Amino acid sequence: MSVQQPVTGIDWRVDGITVGAATRHAPATARLRIDEDGKAAGNLGCNHFSARATVSGDRITIGDLRTTRMACGEERMAFERALARILTTGTLTARADAGKATLTDGDGDRVHLSRSTPG
Repeated sequence: MSVQQPVTGIDWRVDGITVGAATRHAPATARLRIDEDGKAAGNLGCNHFSARATVSGDRITIGDLRTTRMACGEERMAFERALARILTTGTLTARADAGKATLTDGDGDRVHLSRSTPG
């Protein structure tokens, strides 16, 4: 059994989301960071966001997102709306191992993350 790795304090690249049986790849700009001090921030694919986050073990709850208001192409905006919904609809269960992480909401929808490389 592998030891659960932390998801906080790490700059994550959002690789994609899975809603139902459909997986969508994320725009290259999509990022997420959750800190132990109760802050979450990143990029939804077009707009930057920040929010309050509550972390308790492998459970993460992210509050209402404060976002910039840029407009991007419809595909990026649709991804952004779906990602924002997954992040804020309730408590997420986090799993991290070997530089990858998954956040799963109560409906089973998932956010797929990989450790960002500096640069």
